[in-house]
Amino acid sequence: MTGQQNMLKMMSLKHLLVISLALNVGLISRVMEVSREEKHVKKVKDDAGSKTVSYSSFLPTSTAAPAAQDDGSIINLDHGDPTMYERYWQQMGDRTTVVISGWQLISYFSDVRNICWFLESAFANAIVRLHKQVGNAVTEGRHIVVGTGSTQLYQAVLYALCPENASEPMSVVSAAPFYSSYPLMTDFLKSGLYKWAGDAYKFSKDEPYIELVTSPNNPDGASRVAVVNRKQGILVHDLAYYWPQYTPISFPADHDIMLFTFSKSTGHAGTRLGWALVKDEEVAKRMTKYIELNTIGVSKDSQIRAAKILNHVADSIEHGPESKRSDNFFEFGYNLMALRWAQLRAAVHRSDLFSLPSFPSGTCRFSSHHFKPQPAFAWLKCERDIEDCEGFLRRHKILTRGGKHFGVGPEYVRISMMARDEIFDRFTDRLSMINLESHHR
Repeated sequence: MTGQQNMLKMMSLKHLLVISLALNVGLISRVMEVSREEKHVKKVKDDAGSKTVSYSSFLPTSTAAPAAQDDGSIINLDHGDPTMYERYWQQMGDRTTVVISGWQLISYFSDVRNICWFLESAFANAIVRLHKQVGNAVTEGRHIVVGTGSTQLYQAVLYALCPENASEPMSVVSAAPFYSSYPLMTDFLKSGLYKWAGDAYKFSKDEPYIELVTSPNNPDGASRVAVVNRKQGILVHDLAYYWPQYTPISFPADHDIMLFTFSKSTGHAGTRLGWALVKDEEVAKRMTKYIELNTIGVSKDSQIRAAKILNHVADSIEHGPESKRSDNFFEFGYNLMALRWAQLRAAVHRSDLFSLPSFPSGTCRFSSHHFKPQPAFAWLKCERDIEDCEGFLRRHKILTRGGKHFGVGPEYVRISMMARDEIFDRFTDRLSMINLESHHR
């Protein structure tokens, strides 16, 4: 063997050693990162159980189901069905039980002196009480309009804001990624009053418009402000997730039109209720008129049930967010969401095929917790060469909603964080097992 060949052999060995060292360092770093995430999951759960008031009885008994228990069935996390709250309400027993006799609530009317004449006073009072305690919205100088979920309120507010004699339908926009139902709901009735005009970032027309500001945003959990900012614009703020289990409450929202939903505040999606806080009296009247023509009011039975539930939540925090009551609803929600986000981030790090958004920390004026937002949905991005994230996860029997529905690319998916404990545990376990090897099969 010549000296030149020996030199080449030595250089090749050196290169192999360097590459091997780099791979080992990367692997060690990865293992340490996953270990930190797993320790964080344990710390979150330990913190919940070691407080003066223990919330551990509300939390799942394990951070994740063992892989052997995954039966390979379909995991559906496409819809934001808030069944994670069942555990809390089951433990409350009969505290929120409502008995309605056959002769009660048979009239269409609740209070004819009110603009929203089908709004039950007990429900209105409970809304005001809870907003004041949490500090997430200004209620003074506002009219409350109740709807069959925030979906009906959305249609009502579009009807209320659009002039009837306009030559063209008013444009409705929202910054991408926007709530996937906005385009569908806007164009469903094929109204001549308004039309979906897409991404607010791309809206350039010099004409009246309505901008929907969802904050925290569905699907990505980001805090949002208006984007277009022109004189002819009208803003509608969708604040469905502005509650202290999901994000730090930094100030009372003070906007002309604010939409809230019962389903995401307490988990009672089946009750089908939402409410709007509206500053302008004429807008409130037109919204009420729409609901009158659409459904002749809103279920009184649902409103009475909702009033009972909201008052229970308010009672549970009556002496402040650090109340020693073990039934503190928002503390339960905060701890459960913290656990789930720690669990999901650990699974994502273990897989190495996905990424999640980063959020800035903030101090919640309601709870005094200093934390990063822990949204009701995870905005997951597939990395490497995975172009269709929704399709990729579907092959692993995980159903999600792809980015195209939200006005962005197919590399993103929205995943509900609000499923029952056993479903969410099975999901994070399965996600953590998806790796490069399974990707290239």
